[in-house]
Amino acid sequence: MPHTYMLECADGSFYVGSTRDLERRVWKHQEGLGAAYTRRRRPVRLVWCEEYARIDEAFAREKQIQNWSRAKRLALIEQRYDALPALAERHARRRRREGGLDTPSPSGSDGSTT
Repeated sequence: MPHTYMLECADGSFYVGSTRDLERRVWKHQEGLGAAYTRRRRPVRLVWCEEYARIDEAFAREKQIQNWSRAKRLALIEQRYDALPALAERHARRRRREGGLDTPSPSGSDGSTT
């Protein structure tokens, strides 16, 4: 079954990916045969995963989570699902402030869903 997964790297950063074979993929990351990002940050540890019926669903979730802040990723790992909407809004406000915008974006979010 396809999975979306998150690894914690030796430097404390997170890597988000998707795969059809989770056990094999994590092994490849651990052996330095996975993504270049994890190759330089071993050892890695699987900290979160979700299973999907189709690989395109897993890939879409991967792309969604890759756009999330570290705080929102931590909330997901810690299963604090009720915190996700507030973290998304906080991230959106920060992005607007850094971009020089003082009004909410048309969608009212940072482009990610919870």
